Amino acid sequence: MACTSCHSSCSTDTANATRTIDPRWRKALWIALAVNASMFFVELIAGLQANSVSLLADAVDFAGDAANYAISLAVLSMALVWRSRAAWIKGVTMFAYGVFVLARAGWMLHAGSVPEPLTMGVVGAIALLANAGVAVLLYAFRTGDANMRSVWLCSRNDALSNVAVMLAAFGVFGTGSAWPDLAVAGVMAALAISAGVSVVRQARGELGGLQTHGHAHGVGL
Repeated sequence: MACTSCHSSCSTDTANATRTIDPRWRKALWIALAVNASMFFVELIAGLQANSVSLLADAVDFAGDAANYAISLAVLSMALVWRSRAAWIKGVTMFAYGVFVLARAGWMLHAGSVPEPLTMGVVGAIALLANAGVAVLLYAFRTGDANMRSVWLCSRNDALSNVAVMLAAFGVFGTGSAWPDLAVAGVMAALAISAGVSVVRQARGELGGLQTHGHAHGVGL
């Protein structure tokens, strides 16, 4: 899944840098940052009130994505090597988030708490609309370098997670148990871990290609 064209030559790196600072890309990132930061607080409050681990996990995801968008904005004008390094960090963060969700689900299973389904469903629907809008904004950039791809994967996974939260709300309502909520938490963890591994692999591939190119020209990274 590595973007081999991103590090085939110095001219390709420059072209990608120019594409990265496209005003449309910068504007999309700012909008995504604002949406994710706002939804973090919405889901955090709702998750605590509804006692829903999937909402709380999604809130943490929104916070992580807001930080990721901020990082992406910070490295817009930097060389590909720095953008790939930032993507590597974001990939590790996504992986760690998945592990966190699994741990949180285990704790809730032990506690035996049942979440409130109405709040889960309503907030999940609002979050889905927010993430769908962000995903549309970022869709055109999904095949870019590792940094662009990591941003797109965050948005895609968020939308899928929102749908899962809504399904969990129906499940909790129908069964009166926490199992649907816990199952969704597990799915969200799997998505985060899978995306994290994908982004890290692509970033490492880009960094490896850049290092090889640098050594060929007597330049260290």
